[in-house]
Amino acid sequence: MKKNNKEVRWLAGGVLAVFMLVGSANVLADDPMEDWNRDVLSFNDGLDDYFLKPVSQGYQWIMPEVADTGISNFFSNLSDIGVFVNDIFQLKLEQGGADFGRFLVNSTVGVGGFIDVATMIDLPKHKEDFGQTLAFWGVPSGPYMVVPLFGSSTPRGVVGAIGDIALHPLSYIGVPGASFGAGALNAIDVSADNLNTRKIAEEAALDRYSFLKDAYLQKRQYLVTDGDVPDDFEVLIDME
Repeated sequence: MKKNNKEVRWLAGGVLAVFMLVGSANVLADDPMEDWNRDVLSFNDGLDDYFLKPVSQGYQWIMPEVADTGISNFFSNLSDIGVFVNDIFQLKLEQGGADFGRFLVNSTVGVGGFIDVATMIDLPKHKEDFGQTLAFWGVPSGPYMVVPLFGSSTPRGVVGAIGDIALHPLSYIGVPGASFGAGALNAIDVSADNLNTRKIAEEAALDRYSFLKDAYLQKRQYLVTDGDVPDDFEVLIDME
């Protein structure tokens, strides 16, 4: 219990610090953290080139396509719990009912989520997260930032990610090391699925930093507004 209390206090302190950063960021320039961001992007790219990308390529090479799809479906199904909770937080009750139904269908008929039966019966996947919930209740985004190991975000996005972790079932696996192992498998699976997307981004951009920043911010705007954007709005690339 004492350990849990310490974790809660640490989490609350981190959330408070990030919200203070959000508030102060409103008076700053559009990209006040650019120098830091470019350094962190270079650091992340190095880790990606020498570790994550080779591991992801190996995973993609040895994993049969049907198994890869099943693993992706399994983790996607687990994330639907957080999607449902954020539906409720954003007062999207009808969508929340559909997303809860999607989770039930895939968890049962879909053999624990390995088969996406719900999509076949017109219960599509929605993308709702705690960052979108914060935006719904008026929390400002703050400046663009690149987080070591994790990549593109904003202060609101960092707080949202903490909330998403708290809502994810993997956070509550009682077996020591199991939560980390499952999370690592999920990260490798997502990375492998995005190998072609990253290649396109690398080849298309003259300034990769600006490209990734614009792509991330546009994608988040699209999600936060539920697609209610100007007619000429274009999501450059989906890196999620």
